[in-house]
Amino acid sequence: MAAAKDPLKGPLKAREKVREFALGLPGAVEEFPWGESVIKVNKKVFAFLGVDDGSYPPGITVKLKDDQVHEHAMSAPGAEPAGYGLGKAGWVSVPLGESGAPKAELLCDWVEESYRTIAPKKLIAELDRG
Repeated sequence: MAAAKDPLKGPLKAREKVREFALGLPGAVEEFPWGESVIKVNKKVFAFLGVDDGSYPPGITVKLKDDQVHEHAMSAPGAEPAGYGLGKAGWVSVPLGESGAPKAELLCDWVEESYRTIAPKKLIAELDRG
């Protein structure tokens, strides 16, 4: 009898790829306010990664100012404006466990877009030179 497939394995793998990518951006650091992973630059959050302990479904939240990118992210299965009023400022929450969820590469593009809206110009220049 085959072992049951872990439904969180793929989403958690995507989350980890996104986390590694985000931490590779100039000046990025990870902190754990409220017990959740957030990635910051210049003391400002550019990606919320939630928890990876299975207590909540895996997902990411990013700030997307470009209208086309924002619209694309909002078309992902289960995507919605972020809570606590953040959605009004362009923040989008994207669940990773939905069927048809975006691949890690696209999520990384969105994380970079979010980083570019938050990071100081000198760090964006460093990224562009990189």
